[in-house]
Amino acid sequence: MLRLALVGAAVIALTAPLHAQGAQVAFGGMAQDTDAPVEVSADQLEVNQSDGTALYTGNVVIGQGEMRLAAPRVLVVYVEGQGRIDRLEATGGVTLVSGEEAAEAERADYDITAGTVVMSGNVLLTQGQNVLTSERMVVDLEGGTAQMEGRVRTVIRSQDETGQGQN
Repeated sequence: MLRLALVGAAVIALTAPLHAQGAQVAFGGMAQDTDAPVEVSADQLEVNQSDGTALYTGNVVIGQGEMRLAAPRVLVVYVEGQGRIDRLEATGGVTLVSGEEAAEAERADYDITAGTVVMSGNVLLTQGQNVLTSERMVVDLEGGTAQMEGRVRTVIRSQDETGQGQN
């Protein structure tokens, strides 16, 4: 259902008259605790001891604090010799949800140490009734902000348009 709503929002966004080369937006409503435990669930897991990776496939869902990331395939890269996660590489169509905001892209790379998520390939961000699209979005989880890059398109709806501002 979320995917259908986001696809519909994307169609609206493609016809938007407001364009920019880059935009800074709030993301997540609150700062994300990048030190919180990371929980991963999936249909399958393959561990490669030689290169320190774990490949999760099939209905992968990753949770950390209030943030949820879902994708068909996620490669987990561990810090060599430390047993803690360094980064996550999600591919095959990724959905990232934080608070009441949701973003979709073809790929997402989460650098846990840096506290950033880089989403690329047909990025679609929904914030309530507002929709933004771009080719790349860099989310700063500690700051609760995102930088959208590439051809950015935006649809901003007033409360009156959504029926929320009427008495």
